[in-house]
Amino acid sequence: MFDALFLRHPRSVGEGYFKHLSMALGFAGHLAIAAAACFAHALVPALFPRTASRIVVSLHATMLANRRKLQPGAFDYAI
Repeated sequence: MFDALFLRHPRSVGEGYFKHLSMALGFAGHLAIAAAACFAHALVPALFPRTASRIVVSLHATMLANRRKLQPGAFDYAI
């Protein structure tokens, strides 16, 4: 049970628990910033017109780079 909850997925993406924790929290922080930029942009369209898009593109590139480090088909999801 412990393995299924805490270790199986990080191992499937080539990371230990704490490495996966730090990566996932980093992604969450970037997504929170993107969400805040979207909210501000919704209220005042001239604010942050490309901020959220740039963050999402950057996170996607990071996920793809991390996937390339693994064997093809060796992962289920990157985060």
